[in-house]
Amino acid sequence: MAGSTSVVIAALFANGAISVLKFLGFLATGSPSMLSETYHSISDTGNQVFLLVGIRYSGREATQAHPFGFGKAQFFYSFLVSVLLFGIAGWESLKHGYEALMHPAHGGGGEAVVLLGTSVQPVYINVAILLGAIAFETYAYLKANAELQRQIKEYEWSGLREAFRKTSDVTTLTAYTEDTIALGGAMLALIGIGLTEVTGNPMFDALTALLIGVMLMGFAVALAWENKRLLLGESVPLDEEQDLKALVLERPDVVHIDHFSAMYVGPEKLLVTLDVSFGPDLDTEELDDLITDIEDTLREADDRVKFVYIEPEL
Repeated sequence: MAGSTSVVIAALFANGAISVLKFLGFLATGSPSMLSETYHSISDTGNQVFLLVGIRYSGREATQAHPFGFGKAQFFYSFLVSVLLFGIAGWESLKHGYEALMHPAHGGGGEAVVLLGTSVQPVYINVAILLGAIAFETYAYLKANAELQRQIKEYEWSGLREAFRKTSDVTTLTAYTEDTIALGGAMLALIGIGLTEVTGNPMFDALTALLIGVMLMGFAVALAWENKRLLLGESVPLDEEQDLKALVLERPDVVHIDHFSAMYVGPEKLLVTLDVSFGPDLDTEELDDLITDIEDTLREADDRVKFVYIEPEL
């Protein structure tokens, strides 16, 4: 949880500063790409606020109404991020880029802007802002990547692709993907603005704005899908389920596992339920001790296992 929080806070400060710079760049130059990137960074900043709310809410103690705690709050707020923030920002960027393509307002270069008594070409303002944005986003990306790589190493996943399919830490996943998209968007904007300056054709700048919108909307769909599986209570991957089952079946007094279920009730919080057939020679006290021992074994083998319920079938 601490790793996720630090990742989100780093991204929050980075995106807050970047959104202000990009908006000032748009006001000074009127670049469609800079406006799209402003929408992008504002949505990213709001994204981090939602994620922090989710982290704080999910940390509440379990209650009678919520016996497994509030861990799924992070899934819910990440889902809100995808639908309300990235979807809206993506649509606005896409719409603005399309309008700029259909009705180009200016060519490359433009009139110089006076800053601190010095005449500066708009392209240099945008380039400076975007380079600063890339620096901020690189810092946030490295922070998120370090946490994701830690999880990959801890759970022995093959790489990022498997991590995306198996992780329950949607907060880190959201921050990582958002930082990656942000870096890509800033680089695209830099290319579009540069091409417009070199060729004098404003279509490059407008097309970049449209592409940024497409990226954002694509990410919104992908993130929503990832959170959907966790909100609906998807089971753990089959290989992880088999590993947990094997720990139970290796006990000599366990005859058979009649039913096994494992689902996430929060980031890195697993609920495991089992119907287990035990040998007929166990008395009540021995059975209780064996069940307790199995529960402890599952928790020690995988620190994500927080709740274990075993129903004996004699």
